[in-house]
Amino acid sequence: MKELLSQHVIYWLIITLFMIGLFGMVYKNNLVKKLMAMNIMQVAVIIFFLVLGQKAGGTIPIEIHGLEGIENYINPLPHALMLTAIVVSLATTGVALAFLLFIERRYGALEEDEMLRRMNQ
Repeated sequence: MKELLSQHVIYWLIITLFMIGLFGMVYKNNLVKKLMAMNIMQVAVIIFFLVLGQKAGGTIPIEIHGLEGIENYINPLPHALMLTAIVVSLATTGVALAFLLFIERRYGALEEDEMLRRMNQ
């Protein structure tokens, strides 16, 4: 049992990060905290895909003399896609921060309840 847990500790970390992000998205009223929770969820998904792209005993996808066959190399596609996901995550965060600045200037609050109350006035 101890060996099983130690081999899958990265998956427990991913689940924990994702659940922390989900909790923040659902239960927090502050929009900045929701944005931080969204980023935590994005990190969990990126780590998950990177872990899935790993292979025990695999090496980098550069031809090495003496190594033949696809089973000896790691697939670079998940890593390239997650690099793109990191860039998209950064852009999403930047746009969200700009929206949060606009919301704060317009309504004077970043709490959902207070913002909705001021919108209805």
